[in-house]
Amino acid sequence: MGTGRVCGGGTLSRPLSSSSSSPHLSAPPGPPTETASTSVTDTVNGSHHLKIDGYSLLKGMGIGKYTASDTFTVGGYDWAIYFYPDGKSLEDGATYVSLFIALASEGTDVRALFELTLLDQSGKERHKVHSHFGRTLESGPYTLKYRGSMWGYKRFFRRTALETSEYLKDDCLLVNCSVGVVRSRTEGPKVYTIAVPPPNIAQHFGQLLESGKGNDISFEVDGEIFNAHKLVLAARSPVFRAQLFGPMKDSNSHCIKIEDMEAPVFKALLHFIYWDSLPDMEEFTGLNAKCASTLMAQHLLAAADCYALDRLKLLCEVKLCEDVAINTVATTLALAEQHHCFQLKSVCLKFVALPENLRAVMQTEGFEYLKVSCPSILTELLQYVARIGENSAVSNVCANDALDGCDTTGRRVKPRI
Repeated sequence: MGTGRVCGGGTLSRPLSSSSSSPHLSAPPGPPTETASTSVTDTVNGSHHLKIDGYSLLKGMGIGKYTASDTFTVGGYDWAIYFYPDGKSLEDGATYVSLFIALASEGTDVRALFELTLLDQSGKERHKVHSHFGRTLESGPYTLKYRGSMWGYKRFFRRTALETSEYLKDDCLLVNCSVGVVRSRTEGPKVYTIAVPPPNIAQHFGQLLESGKGNDISFEVDGEIFNAHKLVLAARSPVFRAQLFGPMKDSNSHCIKIEDMEAPVFKALLHFIYWDSLPDMEEFTGLNAKCASTLMAQHLLAAADCYALDRLKLLCEVKLCEDVAINTVATTLALAEQHHCFQLKSVCLKFVALPENLRAVMQTEGFEYLKVSCPSILTELLQYVARIGENSAVSNVCANDALDGCDTTGRRVKPRI
């Protein structure tokens, strides 16, 4: 009978046969392992709309000179549209207008699909379209080698035909550009599909405010009483935290009177603290006028700064940047200066400094308030006015340089025709 042998690891080996001629035993092989993955190549798409207002004033600016759109981002790269009212090539002698899309950020061998569309403004939708999308690509997507590379048409439209067409209306052209940046990725097999809902903690806190359950603090604002929860306020605002729990907390910690703030503004402030979003400005003001919404955003920005609610302050700054107007910009500019909103301040200064806006803004009541409350801002405003004049002069000299068929290093770029 065979004997067992103890291995070095302390486990027993298989029994040894008494016959040396017995065959070696082994487990049967299992089924082969199979795996799979998928390489997916598709496009990240985006579009930009360019309105060219004052076409007749652009004529005669010179062959190779252009007006450009603002930059826009698609697929992680910046792009810009370039319109040449007198054409891009000297050999065409200003017979055609030229239209191009250019890579405006750093990138090497960026592969993309493009579509340039001049919109028919008659309502007949007979648009002039040049597109990579929706057709067979014999040589694949177009490749842009580096920043400043362009794709487009030197002879996009004959000028005489354009000026008598329905593409030109009220001295205005409408251009749409679509970009599809080619991206590749590898996908492995998924063994589960679990739908995870988005976070909803803000909804829970907002419902807590609306229910009134567990209130332990009240505020009197302009004759109105607002109830809230100390812990929520302290968690959201360091100012409330110091006021309610700090060593200098109010002795009357059950009802606090708020000075220098209107009731709708404090209500909107509480809405953000609990819901983490801006309220409906029209609902809170009871008015549907744009100026009323702007006024609420101005007051709310000041309140956000007072209570150190940085996200609310930025949201108000974004809204005020979007709603810059003649009758409110001076007051907004003063607020931006007083509360250190540097991007909002820059947007307001640029708007006021435009020749077509400056005179009208100076006649508003807000401008008188600006002069009294922030006199130093007038010096910066004069600098912006001077800068606009300088840029206007320089643009006529440099318009044929950096991105007119070249990148920023001066290398020539040969556009596709």
